[in-house]
Amino acid sequence: MAVKIAVPTSILLRLARKQISTQVALRRLYSSRAPIVAVLFQDIDPPVINGVRKPRKPGGYQDSGADIAYTLQSKGIKIITPELSPQVFKHEGWCFSDTEDGVLMTVRNGATHLWANTILFGSHPLQTSQKLTPHASEIFVVGQPPALLENCDDKAFLNGKLRELGGYTLPCFWLLSKSNNLDECVHSIDRFPVVGKPVRGRGSHGVKLCHDPAQLKQHVETLLEESPLVMVEEYLAGEEATITVMPPSPERREYWSMPPVTRFNHADGIAPYSGVTAVTANSRAVTEKEMEDPAYGTIMEESKKVAQLIRATAPIRVDVRRFSEGSEFALFDINMKPNMTGPGRPGREDQASLTAIAAAAMGWDYGTLLQKILAGAQPLGVFRDYRSPF
Repeated sequence: MAVKIAVPTSILLRLARKQISTQVALRRLYSSRAPIVAVLFQDIDPPVINGVRKPRKPGGYQDSGADIAYTLQSKGIKIITPELSPQVFKHEGWCFSDTEDGVLMTVRNGATHLWANTILFGSHPLQTSQKLTPHASEIFVVGQPPALLENCDDKAFLNGKLRELGGYTLPCFWLLSKSNNLDECVHSIDRFPVVGKPVRGRGSHGVKLCHDPAQLKQHVETLLEESPLVMVEEYLAGEEATITVMPPSPERREYWSMPPVTRFNHADGIAPYSGVTAVTANSRAVTEKEMEDPAYGTIMEESKKVAQLIRATAPIRVDVRRFSEGSEFALFDINMKPNMTGPGRPGREDQASLTAIAAAAMGWDYGTLLQKILAGAQPLGVFRDYRSPF
C-alpha cells in the first residue's frame, strides 16, 4: 500500500519560487521572441596578440555567411541584409561588416540577433563599442565571447592549460620562437615525423608534416616569418576524426557532443584545407557499428569537458586523432569557430561543413542545425561579461 507524505506548504512555496526564478533567468539568457537576424563577416584585420597575428581568411567568411543567411531565410526566419535583394549565386551582399559602423547599421535596421561569423578578440567592437552598450540586454549574439577567443584561439595556451589540469589525452608538443637556437631546438626533438603549425592558425594554413630535422627547420623558419612562435606536435599516425560540441540551449541545458565525423584521404598526413578539397569528399559520420569502439565515447567526453571548462557559448569543433591504428584518441586541435558552410544556395550542394555532416547523421538538415545554434544565442551583455576560467 502506497504511503502518502504531506509536503509542508513552505517547501512547496519555496520550490515554486525557485522554478519561477529559473524560468525568469532562462528568459533573460535566451531570447523568447521571433529573431530578426543579421550575419556579420570579417572586415577587421585581427590584431597582434602576444606577438602573433591570426591570418585573415580571403573574403572574410562571406561564403559561409551567405549560406547561413540564405538558409535561415528559407526556413522562414527574418533576415536583414546590406543589399536589398542579394544574389543567390554571390557571397557578397548577404552579410554586414563587423566594424562598429556595420554592427550599428544592423541594430538601426531592427536586428535582434547578430550571427558573429567572424574572428573576435578583446578589442572587437562587439566587446568595446559604447554605442552598442544601451542595447546590451536586447541584442543576442551567436558566437564565442571575444575574451574567450583571445585566449583559447591560441593553440599553445589552451593545450598548455589542459595539460596542467590533467584528465585530457594530448600529444607531446614543443614551442619554438625566434629567440631560440633553432638548430639546437630542432635536434632536441626525439621523434619524427612531427607536425609544425602556427599557434594561431586558420584551417590547415601552415600545417605541415615534417619527416626529419632538416625539413622541420626549413618549415619552422618559414612560419617564423609570419609569427614569432611556432608549435611542433607529435605526429598522430592513426585515424583522424572531429567532434562538434554544442553549448546549452533552451532545448538542452547541458553541453553535448554530436556524432564523430571520421576523416580520410589525407595529403601527406594532413587533412587538406576545405577550400581546396570539399570535406564531403574526405569525411563521413562514424557508423553505429564503429561507435561500439569505446575510444569514441571516451574522446567525446573529453571534448565535452573542454567546452564546459572554457564555457563556450557557441559550437566548438575538436579535432582528434589516434596515436596509432586502433589506439586511443588524443585532442590535437580545438577550433573556437568551426566552419559553418552548408548546402542550400544553388551550386553549394557539396559544401557541407564537418559540423553539418555530424548534424545530418542525427537527422538534421543544414537549416535545422542553424536554427538549433540560433536558439542558443546569448545577450550581448552576457557575451561581454565572460570571464576566463584560467
